[in-house]
Amino acid sequence: MVDVESIINKYYPDENELRHIYIEHCRRVAEKALQIADLHPELNIDRQFVYEASMLHDIGVFRCNAPSIQCFGTEPYICHGVIGAELMLEEGLPRHALVCERHTGTGLTLKYIIDNNLPLPHRELTPISIEEQLVCFADKFFSKTRLEKEKTVDGALKSVAKFGEDCAEKFIAWTHLFL
Repeated sequence: MVDVESIINKYYPDENELRHIYIEHCRRVAEKALQIADLHPELNIDRQFVYEASMLHDIGVFRCNAPSIQCFGTEPYICHGVIGAELMLEEGLPRHALVCERHTGTGLTLKYIIDNNLPLPHRELTPISIEEQLVCFADKFFSKTRLEKEKTVDGALKSVAKFGEDCAEKFIAWTHLFL
């Protein structure tokens, strides 16, 4: 079992708006992911890991430049997953690192990364395990700028569609798997 609270405290030590946004967003993602896991015992989802990964999936946002969510770092927001993966690897958590780097959109393909000249590693950054997919899916229902509101399926679909038709199709497939 991972001490999630200690890791969050390490990277978000100050009681400020960014910490509030981070914890509230991740808590809501975790709640949704666990509700879905409970609906699908046939998928044999590792609930403890899903909780931990949900709470840590955005750990790298503090290093990004996203003033709307009180992040005043230097890196582009698109890099927060890869940054989080690096942090989780430093913590000795390679499985959690995969969730971090694979949760943007419905995952980013190498082709998408190259075609859009993104400042990301040139490799597949798409969720593979059922737990990776579930955390990624649950994350799509919650924005960090409107913490109090859960998106509808259509709203979540609209937000992933900006990453291309493949992402939208994957999200639709996940709705059939998870809902």
